[in-house]
Amino acid sequence: MNAPELRSPIVGNRVELNIFTTLACNLKCSYCSIAVGDVLGSQGKVAYSLDTLDTFIATHLADKEIYVTFYGGEPTLNIPFMAALMERHPTFRFQLQTNGTLLHRLPDAVLAKLSNVLVSVDGAEHTTDHYRGRGVYRKVTANIEKIRPKLGGKLTARVTWGHPNISFDELDSLLPAFDYVYWQFTQAEGFYDAEAMAGKKEALTLLIDRFFASPALYPFIPLMGTVRNKVLPSRAREACGGLSQCRASTHILNILPDGRIFPCPDLTHRPEMQQGDLVANWLKPSPLQPTPAMPCESCEALAFCRRNCMKNLYVGYVLDEAPYREQVVEPICELVKFMGREIDRHDPHAWFANAPLAVRREITDCEIYDYVEVMP
Repeated sequence: MNAPELRSPIVGNRVELNIFTTLACNLKCSYCSIAVGDVLGSQGKVAYSLDTLDTFIATHLADKEIYVTFYGGEPTLNIPFMAALMERHPTFRFQLQTNGTLLHRLPDAVLAKLSNVLVSVDGAEHTTDHYRGRGVYRKVTANIEKIRPKLGGKLTARVTWGHPNISFDELDSLLPAFDYVYWQFTQAEGFYDAEAMAGKKEALTLLIDRFFASPALYPFIPLMGTVRNKVLPSRAREACGGLSQCRASTHILNILPDGRIFPCPDLTHRPEMQQGDLVANWLKPSPLQPTPAMPCESCEALAFCRRNCMKNLYVGYVLDEAPYREQVVEPICELVKFMGREIDRHDPHAWFANAPLAVRREITDCEIYDYVEVMP
């Protein structure tokens, strides 16, 4: 009898290293997911050497195309580590996910090598300051103006869509400052009562109407990604081996400052989720995989949603945390299905067939898809 084939820890030919440069942060956002399980602030700056990282890469990722996202905490609290890694590995692709308050400190050489900067905001000034602190929004937008001429890549607004009063106009107002807007529905209880759901659906309808009415690309990533997945369904499957588009089941490695590796940045407080250790130089397949407990296979949205967020599914259905499932997971799934129906109302296949070639290329091949979850 032949020995069973060992599954590779990484599915596909690329890998994203989501590197926590520190777990410290200079803000105290009221809904912070990294604060769950007392992770935020539990570790300082990276404790391993770049030589140790190189040994791990040579052992486990030698044949992969490597993308690096600098993450935290607030990653710009450890700029020397970022600069040293970029200098050592100039052929990697680099992204930064940041609260934006310290962007002005980044050296020009670092800015020039960043393919994308995801700046976390929660909407316009009032909403962002409500969750992040007074004056944060103006500080962030001032920093964006300073760095844009020096930035090698794109600027993306990463919106945590939680506040019930966020409207279409508020989301639309972000576009002058950013190249793309990506929103993620808040993964916390207390944000999805009937009034909040109605408000989000109203805003979604207007966003989708604008997307299909605009002669140019309307650069909202979740709408672009959903249209792509509906028009070219193979794209929704191929990059992630038919698994979740959040990449947690296939090819994203979240590396804590102490070197421990997890498939999801929001599950680093759960020991059963550890899938490797950079310092001990071991790696196994992600434990965050689809299970029969998850209801996705029979869902109308599976073909374009591709399970959306594995952390939500794991907490809601595998850990069977009923309040989280009922107050977070199920409302978000309802909103994703609503998006799909509203997009179908505009006949995305006909729209894509008539779109200018440049718009079609952005829909199919936008580089930012490699760095965000595509679905909200």
